[in-house]
Amino acid sequence: MSTTTRRTTRGLSTTDLALVATFAALIAVCAILPAISTGSGTPFTLQMFAIFLAGAVLGGVRGFLAVVLYLAVGTAGLPIFAQGAAGPATWAGVTGGYLLAFPLAALIVGLVAARLARAKPATFIVVVSVVAAIVTLAVVGTLGTLGMAAKLDVSLKVAWGYATPFFVYDIIKGVLAAIVAASVHRAFPQLTARR
Repeated sequence: MSTTTRRTTRGLSTTDLALVATFAALIAVCAILPAISTGSGTPFTLQMFAIFLAGAVLGGVRGFLAVVLYLAVGTAGLPIFAQGAAGPATWAGVTGGYLLAFPLAALIVGLVAARLARAKPATFIVVVSVVAAIVTLAVVGTLGTLGMAAKLDVSLKVAWGYATPFFVYDIIKGVLAAIVAASVHRAFPQLTARR
């Protein structure tokens, strides 16, 4: 094993760190691409695609860390959140609940994807897509709805109604991320080494 990929006694190798940073950058790019504005103030972006992809390609821990790095950089002031938002005040805004849900989404999808990475591509795609759909509703939808309800001072039912149109698109993004991740795992099987 070369010195650039050797795991340190504390955890991540330099390769792991580079992958985490690369996927954090991918999430940022997908978040700041031109977004479609909605009446609730929550922008529609490719951010969830990149978050699901980070988990599905990197696994739970590294996917989680990539999202946390993205959030840390955005919170520090670099305008990489959706619609160019940045800073700690973003957490108190309409999208704060979504920001909180993002690392959990990558972690859950990543844990499942890591267990299936060496499975047949069709199995991987179906299972990871279903998990991403469940995560969209149970984690991202729930935390996002709670954040919107609190910030907009509306009932949970109304906030859930604001979030509902995004669920179909986020589920599609999860399917696309699973397809891309299956291809990445076939091309780079070393990414799925037991960690």
